[in-house]
Amino acid sequence: MKLILTNEVSGLGTPGDIVEVKDGYGRNYLIPRGYAMRWTRGAEKQIETIRKARDAREIRDLGTAKEVAGQIGALRVRLTTRAGDSGRLFGSITTGDIAEAVKAAGGPILDRRRIEIVNPIKSVGSHRITVKLHPEVSASVDVEVVAG
Repeated sequence: MKLILTNEVSGLGTPGDIVEVKDGYGRNYLIPRGYAMRWTRGAEKQIETIRKARDAREIRDLGTAKEVAGQIGALRVRLTTRAGDSGRLFGSITTGDIAEAVKAAGGPILDRRRIEIVNPIKSVGSHRITVKLHPEVSASVDVEVVAG
């Protein structure tokens, strides 16, 4: 099955890439979740728009990515949220919350889709988050979650 990716799928490609996948994977996983759309001649014309949007969000080169990684590594990010007496949060911290906290701490504007949270943040304390800035550059940031 030939598909056009609309979102980044790890191990498969980035938005705007044309990929060949097994029928079941495309039909049951990628298309229903909105990660891809079927390839047609009409849809192929939309690839350029998808790539332009991706380029606007993406960090241009390796040097810039390393510079941004240095900025992020030097930040002290602090998130205040509601929590119970035991330190358990009401809900969890999302990638959007982290992107806003980094911006509020004086850091660069990050795309929330580039932020990777391995385990959901559901407790007060310090948590390490990875931000994938470039295919070759990842930055780590310590996020301190406090009850407020």
